[in-house]
Amino acid sequence: MGSTKILKVLERYPGVGKDKLIPILQEVQEAEGFLGREAVILIGKHLDVPASKIYGVATFYNQFRFEPVGRFHIQICRGTACHVKGSAKLLETLKRELGVEPGRTTRDGMFSIEVVACIGACGLAPAISINGEFHARVTPEEIPVILGNCRKSAQEVS
Repeated sequence: MGSTKILKVLERYPGVGKDKLIPILQEVQEAEGFLGREAVILIGKHLDVPASKIYGVATFYNQFRFEPVGRFHIQICRGTACHVKGSAKLLETLKRELGVEPGRTTRDGMFSIEVVACIGACGLAPAISINGEFHARVTPEEIPVILGNCRKSAQEVS
């Protein structure tokens, strides 16, 4: 299953050392969507580095995730403009509505939350992005409506 994609990435890095760990992790995550246990083990064998060291490096950087993102991947901006305009309340509302913490995915695989430093929409603060679609000047009261629209669109496609 996933190991084919992982092995294809590793084939592009023959005979390399641990100095190539970050690019390999980035490419594997791009191919798989996340860094699963199997990926970490295969990368460790390829680089002759213990899996614990790979996890140590990967957990240091917030760009890496260890579970797949949801069908609706919500990025919430916590940059200065969004923070000043109330993104902390948006984050609390998302966590309460979805029952998951940032970096996690709902049990049904429908939603995931990712906190980002800036999504480049400062003039639209506070802003969230769902699968790359921006929502501007979002209020906590709008979060349930936005999530409901996502659920509705998922049902229409199914």
